[in-house]
Amino acid sequence: MSRALLVLVVLIATAGAVVAYGDPQRISAAQKAMSSLLRERVASATAAAEAEKTRALRTVKVPRGQGGEFALKAKINGVNAPMVVDTGATSVVLTYETAKAAGLPLEILDFDVELETANGHTRAAKLSLDSLAVGHLVERSVPALVVPRGQMKTNLLGMSFLDRLESWEVRSDRLMLQGYP
Repeated sequence: MSRALLVLVVLIATAGAVVAYGDPQRISAAQKAMSSLLRERVASATAAAEAEKTRALRTVKVPRGQGGEFALKAKINGVNAPMVVDTGATSVVLTYETAKAAGLPLEILDFDVELETANGHTRAAKLSLDSLAVGHLVERSVPALVVPRGQMKTNLLGMSFLDRLESWEVRSDRLMLQGYP
């Protein structure tokens, strides 16, 4: 639509130049100026569309759940894991069961980190996830904690993942996660 409008503007400007000047050299100069303007506008519009497309590829939108939470499906070391976004959690926190499913070395972990959860006080073990993917946003070597069996019911996507993003924000009832280019 905008290209058609620009072509129409060029034609009108050229016709106006013919009527106004009547001089072939001035008409030619006006036509070249309008053509140049048209090329710049088309190039600018194309670049803007490409930038928006690239930005959309780096964005994951998470709808708010009925309970007010932002729940999503992540992949931990390639294994599907449900998670709840928790900006109050310093780290990604995994349940024992999720950590086991992801193939993490639970038998050698030392549960020596004091942790306060919604369920109360517990201990957790530090480790690093090879990869944590939310949609097409993938982070490597993500610090995480694992709690003992039965201490938590859900995995938390905390700040050790969120801090690696370019930005994250809540818009209306959607959490927008924006990765770096």
